[in-house]
Amino acid sequence: MLQGKTALVTGSTSGIGLGIAKALAQQGANIVLNGFGDVEGPKAEIAALGVKVAYHGADMSKANEIEAMMKFAADTFGRVDILVNNAGIQHVAKVEDFPVERWDAIIAINLTSAFHATRLALPAMKAANWGRIINVASIHGLVGSAEKSAYVAAKHGVVGLTKVTALENATTGVTCNAICPGWVLTPLVQKQVDAKAVAMGLSNEEAKKQLLREKEPSMQFTTPEELGELAVFFCSAAGNNVRGVAWNMDGGWTAQ
Repeated sequence: MLQGKTALVTGSTSGIGLGIAKALAQQGANIVLNGFGDVEGPKAEIAALGVKVAYHGADMSKANEIEAMMKFAADTFGRVDILVNNAGIQHVAKVEDFPVERWDAIIAINLTSAFHATRLALPAMKAANWGRIINVASIHGLVGSAEKSAYVAAKHGVVGLTKVTALENATTGVTCNAICPGWVLTPLVQKQVDAKAVAMGLSNEEAKKQLLREKEPSMQFTTPEELGELAVFFCSAAGNNVRGVAWNMDGGWTAQ
């Protein structure tokens, strides 16, 4: 379905980003990975799916590095057809205790990076009259949770950016949509589980249940594979007129 197309997925060396990258690769898209940590493992996983894979280690808090990454992707594969803005970090603290530098970093990586990558991807997408911009927001782009002010503010911003990008390109073949997962057992969330287990003297399994019980009626984590399939749908012909949505995959979290 996506043969000959190129997908750039930020924050894709693990978790949700890697899940989405693999799902797009399974449809034939060449992949540009980005992120920290183990790179060779994810590259090998994508290459095993029979597509070309490249990697750029841009720090998503730096506009000049994002520009270099977008240029690298265009130089390597021609252009970016599918942009998945997924890079994200988290910090938990009350507003009055929130470290200013953590606020700045979360806004930069979770929100501003999506703006930079989007503005740089749009010209080539519009010239080809086909493109898909998929922003990985969060359920926290739709609702709030205590002690997550920067993350919630950034993700609400991502949903707003999604709507404006969709509207500005509504008469073109370029769509922009957001995916809003509830709890996904990524390394980021596992840290929260571990902290809860220690704080409450629970086993890791019990801490997971406690985390889900608080918010997610289904009592199950959404998987990176499920989110990848939703990204594939957005890229399909069936997604041609899906524009500006914030699509929650949250086990009933926001239905309450």
